Amino acid sequence: MYEELLEDIAQTNGLREVNTYLKLATGLGAILLCLLSRSFVAPLYIAAVLTIAILFLARVDPKTYGELFIIPLWFGIMSVVAIILVSGGGEVYWSWNPASWFSLSVTSVSISEGFFIFCRVIGGMSALMFIALTTPMTDLFVVMKQCRIPEAVIDLAMMIYRSIFILMNQLVQTYQAQVMRLGYGSFRESIRSFAILCGSVFIASWEAGEDFIRAMDARCYSGKFVVLGENRPIEAVPALALAAFLITSSLVVVISGSTTLL
Repeated sequence: MYEELLEDIAQTNGLREVNTYLKLATGLGAILLCLLSRSFVAPLYIAAVLTIAILFLARVDPKTYGELFIIPLWFGIMSVVAIILVSGGGEVYWSWNPASWFSLSVTSVSISEGFFIFCRVIGGMSALMFIALTTPMTDLFVVMKQCRIPEAVIDLAMMIYRSIFILMNQLVQTYQAQVMRLGYGSFRESIRSFAILCGSVFIASWEAGEDFIRAMDARCYSGKFVVLGENRPIEAVPALALAAFLITSSLVVVISGSTTLL
């Protein structure tokens, strides 16, 4: 995942030429519908549709897509476990009272609530992944400019975004050099190599930032970056697909109502 950044995928995916506003409307609309839903059905439906779009329309590698879900899934699972143990109500399946003022239990209501939250996490993450994997940051900068976001905010975002790539480049080069020299052959060597990695990356990134400032001064930087790019026209087929997705998802939200797992 170090060598294949999200920006690389966004620049080469199958939906690269689709209008940016349509892709943003798809992702943000899906997130809003997941929040409005009172049942686990709608988030699961949204996650399934967006996953199909990412894998088959955007042609993103399934392994890469799965790896991106690992960390959010772990956070979601830990949150769901806490919700199931702390929440109460309904039929009690298991309970434990380690103290008079503290108790843990698993009930039908807590399981339903935990599963609902987990489905929301899946639906929301699918929507965020759809935006991240299909929309390059360069297109987002154009949209920010067209939406009249203050230029200082856009310039700051562009510099931070560039700094991320500088940091990642230094990190990858240093890490690969350490691996080639068996820097992680043992636990003790791993600790030492990791400490050296942090220090060298910090120093190299600081020097790269100074080089960046000197490069801007050499190009007569006057406090304003030029945002290059243009927004692609809205085509009929993607617009109809977006409308169909939002309408069907809204219907699922309404029809599913407050359906629970148990």
